[in-house]
Amino acid sequence: MNEITNPNFKDKEFLVGHIKSIMGFYHPHCIDNETGGFFQHFKDDGSIYDFDTRHLVSSTRFIFNYSMAAMQFNNVEYIDTAKHGIDYLRKHHLNKDTGGYAWTMNGKEVLDSTNYCYGLAFVLLAYSTAYKAGIKEAKNYIEETFDLMENHFWSKDHELYSDEISSDWSIVTNYRGQNANMHTCEALIQAFESTNEQKYLDRALLIAKNICIRQAGLADGLIWEHYDTNWQINWSYNKDTPDDLFRPWGFQVGHLTEWAKLLIILERHVDEDWLVSRAQELFDDAIEMGWDEKSEGLVYGFAPNGDVCDNDKYFWVQAESLAAAAVLANRTGDDFYWEWYERIWEFSWKHMVDHEYGAWFRILDSKNKKYDNLKSPAGKVDYHTMGACYEVLNLD
Repeated sequence: MNEITNPNFKDKEFLVGHIKSIMGFYHPHCIDNETGGFFQHFKDDGSIYDFDTRHLVSSTRFIFNYSMAAMQFNNVEYIDTAKHGIDYLRKHHLNKDTGGYAWTMNGKEVLDSTNYCYGLAFVLLAYSTAYKAGIKEAKNYIEETFDLMENHFWSKDHELYSDEISSDWSIVTNYRGQNANMHTCEALIQAFESTNEQKYLDRALLIAKNICIRQAGLADGLIWEHYDTNWQINWSYNKDTPDDLFRPWGFQVGHLTEWAKLLIILERHVDEDWLVSRAQELFDDAIEMGWDEKSEGLVYGFAPNGDVCDNDKYFWVQAESLAAAAVLANRTGDDFYWEWYERIWEFSWKHMVDHEYGAWFRILDSKNKKYDNLKSPAGKVDYHTMGACYEVLNLD
């Protein structure tokens, strides 16, 4: 194998080119012109291994990907493809009778109609990004989704969103999670930036404060993932499954850095001193606890006692962390963060990026070896990796 040389990871041409190469992995053969929406399951070489299963997270992230790329490259075809994604989302994922969105589909058939706040966060993100890209009809969909979440998931008592509700909205499960709230915060920031409506920014800030200060106060300043109905920590939830796709046990390195990124983005719009200092604390803790000194890269999770509980290397953890490092470096002027930006990129460029076929590998083991040849199973369509590049491009 030829030795991989490092580009200039800060260079605008590199970042734009990297986005273009990732889009090239998916476009246009991800587009399903018969059923609608997108094919979502790709092997490393780009071949599709499941033509039928549709996950709400992938359906919405594809809309984000195409909307962002449409703006970056001034590409009308990408706009049309984002509209194609919205059409499938509203015709098939959306239940017109309940207002909810199906979690998984088999083509046009609903497999799981449970309402997940995590999924709706990405519905909100998709509509917000689409509207920002110029898809005017998405404006009403932003308001519609926010109201839906307000009516069913928002708790006035705890000022956070619940997690999972039955398809008819009659049963709210006891589980509460920070992950759905984090991604809702992300979506609300995008909704604000797209519409300039203050209520979205106010809600994003409230979520951030309640998770990153109040809830973190229950875990010595770190952010635990799982809670009960009263938002008290559930230390044992999924303890036997630290690699659960959406609800892993342990402190999540990538979520600590992702929150750091979101706090710095929030601070562009809100004058509150705690945002920058809290972002630095979360990032610094994540790096200290999560960096693999032996094989490099950031591990997935660590236990309350500080021991690593999952030493796999996930693509999204590296992507979110390099984005966080860049926004922190830009905001603070501290080269410490640029050094970490370079270090994480160097690891990712060497091990996570597929230089043969494009996009990023999903997961590596502790020795940086692949487990399989599945590049994009449920949920992964490289929204994290391209999103990280956009964040760096967005810096002053």
